[in-house]
Amino acid sequence: MNDAQAASLSPETVLRQMKDNGVTDIVWLPDSETNWLYLLMKSEPSLRLVGVSREGHACSIAAGLFAGGKKPMILIQNTGMLESGDSIRGWLLGLNVPVVLMVGYRGWTRHGLTTDTAATYTERFLMAFGLNYYLVESDADASRISAAFAEADKTQRPVVVLVGDEFHGFNR
Repeated sequence: MNDAQAASLSPETVLRQMKDNGVTDIVWLPDSETNWLYLLMKSEPSLRLVGVSREGHACSIAAGLFAGGKKPMILIQNTGMLESGDSIRGWLLGLNVPVVLMVGYRGWTRHGLTTDTAATYTERFLMAFGLNYYLVESDADASRISAAFAEADKTQRPVVVLVGDEFHGFNR
């Protein structure tokens, strides 16, 4: 493993966190950045992949899965999360759905030199909605994913995991 791999969030680690936390369904909008994670999820018999055409649809589908006794996880990007505000409000917060949203933090940099407004507004959006979140950059941070699941279960509210390594961790 080289230094770049050690400093990234590997798809194997994300899959292990999903399995360790009892996730049954991944509600997601397919994208090119999560290709390696997609291949692992697709081959995992304990997971069902539920693709959506818009991120806002992920909220209602996750709410339905939860109501039906499943443990869904939502996998989207921050731009789609921003667009999904009303669905987050009405479906996830309004119905107290304890779901973890794993959100690719497009435009984020650890140095604060943000040139992408998607990153500028992501944390402000989460604060405005009262959503707690955990930043994950590498495999060393993976325990934060489990912390998000534990918080969602305890509070019966959605919790967000922001993936600050969006363009490296899920790729090879």
